Amino acid sequence: MRVLVTGGAGFIGSAVTRVLLEEHHDVTVLDNLSKGFRTLVPEGARFIEGDLRNEAQLPAWLRGHDAVIHMAAFIEVARSVTEPLVFAENNIINSVRLLQAMQRAGVGKIVFSSSATVYGTPQNLPIRETDPLGVQSNPYGASKVSTEAFVATYNQLYDMDALILRYFNPYGPNELHEPETHAIPNFIRAAIEKRPIPLYWGGEIVRDFIFVDDLARAHTAVLGLRGLQYFNVGSETGTKIIDVVREIFDVVGYETPIDNLGERAGDVPATYAWSEKIAAATGWRAQVPLRDGLARTVDWFRQRLINQ
Repeated sequence: MRVLVTGGAGFIGSAVTRVLLEEHHDVTVLDNLSKGFRTLVPEGARFIEGDLRNEAQLPAWLRGHDAVIHMAAFIEVARSVTEPLVFAENNIINSVRLLQAMQRAGVGKIVFSSSATVYGTPQNLPIRETDPLGVQSNPYGASKVSTEAFVATYNQLYDMDALILRYFNPYGPNELHEPETHAIPNFIRAAIEKRPIPLYWGGEIVRDFIFVDDLARAHTAVLGLRGLQYFNVGSETGTKIIDVVREIFDVVGYETPIDNLGERAGDVPATYAWSEKIAAATGWRAQVPLRDGLARTVDWFRQRLINQ
């Protein structure tokens, strides 16, 4: 299959591109490099440095592809609160530009990178795809809900196959966000540099952490599906944040102090996925245990610090 990956020079996008190539798909990466890195694009993928705002060029870039995996989005929650218009333009409007260009170019399938944030504060655990979407506490979450709605609309209007993946908490090598807002890379970097670990809520909140390679495989697993479908992509295991920190200490072989930052507005007490729907549809399941994934991630960060 010929697949175009938007945001394919980013943390998750580059992992998806690598898996696509390993499975012998023909891959084009489209990225404006505002957040991505050219060095992360795997050898064997065509690369276009381009922006989804370029409505005139988009259909030409898309023409001839069988599917799009759409991962080009801003993700910093705090920034979304201070710059909501930027997030609306980049995450929602650019996604509609992409959908419109796909329709014009005759590309009939999209895999959309969504988020478990769409559920808001969950009413039940584990979270299922049939659970209601919640009121959003920030524009980032609102942008994911809005884009899901546009993707579903293009399925209804043009019979576009629309596979929506709701990620839980990805982690792994090649996470190069600046500023970094995700817990695990911040914990690992602090531990390696022997700085205090920044921790909210005493580490008692619960999250579902999924290794980036497992998440990447979910995108290729759904490529053969049709229609409008929604899938949770998680490990199906809820882990307290403090237990993640303890695992990191065990991996690095020592402990560092905890910087207890107290409570933080907007945090959901617990989230973890029910991912049986994607397992039944494709056979996909998360395979990398948390301890193994953390060890691989620590090794990557250590090498990066050595090579800087």
